[in-house]
This record gives sequence, C-alpha cells and structure tokens, in this order.
Amino acid sequence: MKKIPFRKIGYALLIILAFIQFYHPAGNNGEALSANDITHTVTVPDSVMKILQTSCYDCHSNHTNYPWYHVIQPIGFWLDDHVNEGKGELNFSEFNTYKVKRQFKKLNKISKEVEENEMPLSSFTFIHHDAILTESQRQLLINWADSASMTIHIPDSLGNAK
Repeated sequence: MKKIPFRKIGYALLIILAFIQFYHPAGNNGEALSANDITHTVTVPDSVMKILQTSCYDCHSNHTNYPWYHVIQPIGFWLDDHVNEGKGELNFSEFNTYKVKRQFKKLNKISKEVEENEMPLSSFTFIHHDAILTESQRQLLINWADSASMTIHIPDSLGNAK
C-alpha cells in the first residue's frame, strides 16, 4: 500500500485556494430602502428602523455592508450563501411585494424569533457586536412586530378583510 503524499495534497490545496481568490460572488449591493421596502407597508418608528438596519438588514435586505474579509475565499462564498438564505427567508427591501398573508406571518415570525433569541444569529453577532440586541431593544422589536401584524388586513375566503 502506497503512502499518501501529504505534501502533494497540500500543494494542490494551496493552488486551489489561490485560484479561487480570483472569483468573487456578485454581492448584495442593491438599495436597502427600495420602493417595496417594509416602511411602505407598515409604520416603522425611527428607533425600530435603527435596530433593523444595525442587526437585520445585512442579511435581510437588498444591501449588505460587507466586512473587509468578504474578499477572502471561501469566506466570501459562505457570506454570500448566508445572505442569500437570509433574504430568502425575509427580505425587508421586498416586503411590500409579499402577499398580505405572508406579510402577517413574517411579522409574527420576527416577534417569535427575536423573543426566542434566535435572531440575530450568533454567527453574525460574534463579529458584529453592535448587532447584539439588548433586552429593551428585543422588547421594542417584539412589540413593534406584534403591533404591525395587527395592522395587516388578511382577506378571508369570501374576500372580506379581517
């Protein structure tokens, strides 16, 4: 049985790592506050908007403020995937395009996930300490999301608003 040439494998991995440095994902550089932004659907007080922009918009809007290390691959690929996954779940920049029932559900989910301390993700707050929510910020977001969801009128099966 032949010995595995670890040195050759190491060199091959270094070449691959060097090569992928030339490829960069397109990035998420659109407008965070677009015509379809959540602010056109529900009232978002300035205090809540500041929290959303600091703790949520990097992964849940059409604009991400990337850290310096996003140009290093494979970290850039991971960040891009993370942002795309976050936008797939909830995109504040496209909230106005959601059907009314989905808007209602998303606002309720915001409240639930913030209350259960699932958002923002610890992998995000590990580096972005300013995104860590205080208990008062957490409660402010929960109260806002609960209140905002009550302003959404979901039509029943007969087309009447509830």
